[in-house]
Amino acid sequence: MPLPSVTRSPFGTLPDGTPVSRWTLDSGTGVRAEVLDRGGVLHRLDVPAPDGSRASVVLGHDTLDGYRADTAYLGALIGRYANRIAHGRFDLDGRTHRVPATDRGHALHGGPDGFHRRRWHATALPRRDSAALRLDLHSPDGDMGFPGALHVTARYTLDRHGTLRLDWTARTDRPTPVNLTQHAYFNLAGPDGAGLLDHRLAVDADAYLPVDPAAIPLGAPAPTAGTPFDLGAPRPLGERLAHPHPQLRRAGGYDHCFVLTAPPAPGALRRAARLHDPASRRRMEVWTTEPGLQVYTGNALTGNPHPRHGGLCLETQHFPDSPNRPDYPDTVLRPGAPRRSTTEFRFPHLADPR
Repeated sequence: MPLPSVTRSPFGTLPDGTPVSRWTLDSGTGVRAEVLDRGGVLHRLDVPAPDGSRASVVLGHDTLDGYRADTAYLGALIGRYANRIAHGRFDLDGRTHRVPATDRGHALHGGPDGFHRRRWHATALPRRDSAALRLDLHSPDGDMGFPGALHVTARYTLDRHGTLRLDWTARTDRPTPVNLTQHAYFNLAGPDGAGLLDHRLAVDADAYLPVDPAAIPLGAPAPTAGTPFDLGAPRPLGERLAHPHPQLRRAGGYDHCFVLTAPPAPGALRRAARLHDPASRRRMEVWTTEPGLQVYTGNALTGNPHPRHGGLCLETQHFPDSPNRPDYPDTVLRPGAPRRSTTEFRFPHLADPR
């Protein structure tokens, strides 16, 4: 059986002449991930189906120019602050800070030149039991309006069981809000398969954050019970998206943060979501140390090249607008106390192909 491996190949050149590389992580057992060092993009994630056929289960672009023109954050690493900050402002230790407000008057995903547009420094970490890629990024003081110099490490690891793991570490020299996530759009049928409407989704959460028309949380979490946000049991996404609930109509689908059930111990992984495509029989589980899961059903995908509801984001993260919400889990990172976070994408059908 082949050993896990990491290989590098060219993926185009940026306008300033900087080369971009594609790093291929091969488990040696059938699962393969391709990561770009521009944006830390998960470009492909090839996963066998129970019948042996293999396809990428994440949406992507064929060329670097496609990613440069992309406005949907396909597959990218997001920072400094994933999700939204109301009105692009927050107070921290007695000072008001302003960051770019580019989404209906609010800050989104770290700003127009967020981490999704940066070239990360990549280092291959091949091992006998896994293939890993370390990505490092330095964000200077004042970057996109955020205080403090921030160093972020994102490590993708693909093991022989086919689990893709993402480990984050962030350090700062001044207090600053930090919320990091991975923005892959999943479609277990493959990029040329049907949309998500037949996929079955379950989320391990009893509460979610209702939002206003600009997707800013209204306040305290609301119970999911008795609403289409109760995803405790797997149900077809098409059935859910057709529900007339005003929160779904307001967002055009799901674009909401779910409050995950408590972990068994502080810092421990807990299951956040399960996704199943009956046609391909692929199954995926998301496990994380994060307190929230932003479920986004690709409501703004326009068909160039991916159709509306063509992919599902399961973004493990802290809550949106936390810098302005003292009742939410704290997102402020302070010097001398590194922030660490882990998310795993597991594929149970690889061990049990029934």
